[in-house]
Amino acid sequence: MRSTVLVLLAITIGLGAQSAPPGTTNYTRIDATVACAGATTVDAIPAIKADGFKAIINLRQASEEGANVEAAQQAATAAGLKYIHIPFNGGDPKSDAVDQFLVAVKDPANSPVFIHCASANRAGMMWLIKRVVVDGWPLEKATAEAERAGLSSPRLKTFALEYLRAHGKA
Repeated sequence: MRSTVLVLLAITIGLGAQSAPPGTTNYTRIDATVACAGATTVDAIPAIKADGFKAIINLRQASEEGANVEAAQQAATAAGLKYIHIPFNGGDPKSDAVDQFLVAVKDPANSPVFIHCASANRAGMMWLIKRVVVDGWPLEKATAEAERAGLSSPRLKTFALEYLRAHGKA
């Protein structure tokens, strides 16, 4: 029992101690399979690869200031990362983007995955939905984790609840 507790403590400390790759904002390493972040520069991509990620899911729209989608895709490819761009408009959210996200995040070839948007709000919202729909987590637990990862927008929380209700999960 004691050795199990020590191993779990070491794992928790190890995940918590992992620092944000330079060039990322609002970085949260949720567990060994995922991290959520806000704005991420092209220069951060080699560090993301070095941290063991296999894929990047970018939720930013190409029209967002500083999004640099094309350059990020080129840098990810050069670093040996899969780059998945799912533009998601937080002001006018659509379910099809969530559906695309769930397909991408469920693919074992994309794990561990680095998910980002501009502030981590959209990344946290998508992760909340994934936790409930795919992992079967209770809404309260998934929401608390998503809030730690950056979800703070009432509009996005409402959208997540509506999506979950429409899919029989809330």
